[in-house]
Amino acid sequence: MAYVLWGVSPIFWRWGQGGAADILAFRIVSTVVFLLIVQVFRDRAVSLRRAAAIPGVPRLMLFAAVLLSINWLGFIWAVNHDHVMAASLGYFLTPLVSVLLGVFTLGEKLRSGQWVAVGFGAAGVVVLSADLGGLPWISLLLAGSFGLYGLLRKTAPVESLDGLTLEVSLMGPLAAAALVYLSVTGTDTGVSAVDGGWGWVWVLSAGVVTSTPLLLFANAARQIPLWLVGMLQYVTPTLQFLLGVLAYDEDWSGGQIVGYVVIWSGLVVFSAEAVRHARQTRHGRRVVY
Repeated sequence: MAYVLWGVSPIFWRWGQGGAADILAFRIVSTVVFLLIVQVFRDRAVSLRRAAAIPGVPRLMLFAAVLLSINWLGFIWAVNHDHVMAASLGYFLTPLVSVLLGVFTLGEKLRSGQWVAVGFGAAGVVVLSADLGGLPWISLLLAGSFGLYGLLRKTAPVESLDGLTLEVSLMGPLAAAALVYLSVTGTDTGVSAVDGGWGWVWVLSAGVVTSTPLLLFANAARQIPLWLVGMLQYVTPTLQFLLGVLAYDEDWSGGQIVGYVVIWSGLVVFSAEAVRHARQTRHGRRVVY
């Protein structure tokens, strides 16, 4: 359900009130309010204070908040400017970016199948760049920002929901200030961009739409194998891709077809290798590459 909700989320964000900056600010403020309510009901105030008091955590959460804001802004801009397919490509590439970040920052070793998958991904980006006449920048922005965000969250000693609450709380004051600025300086920006009662329903729903799949994911990830979590993640960009092609009639032809097929081939190799390795590890077999 988490991955399905993320996959169909472009529908909701295309209903957004105002431009990308307005939607981002509304999203952050609404998410802060919703998560604080959740934390109150969960009686997690002590846990949040303890997490914030861990040396280095506030700085990590600040960097994570910046990366998450960039990712959210890029995604909102993409889905509201008829680039849903480009957004989906970003999330298809994210696992490969995460693998490379693990190699260059954490000293992790890639298995042969993973190198093949990364090679396919790089080749696909080259093909798409040649067809588009330039790098697919929004796809790379989404993949890079979310990959780096995942790296920071991996190294931060904070539970997922507490970490997200700290992140959006750090973003909250700036988002609120941005809304005030947009409302004062623009005619159809900030609060003035909200279209009547249903517009405010959307604003209030933004925090629920943002947080619900994260809560579902955090609960599910503890109950199923990690390799299955990784396999299922392709549900999200697949649904986004289908929305772009079938619902929003975005162009998909020529070099784009070739580029996507090359990247998907790499993901097939990546997933098959991950399943094989998980099974061998589970059965206690030592694998030599």
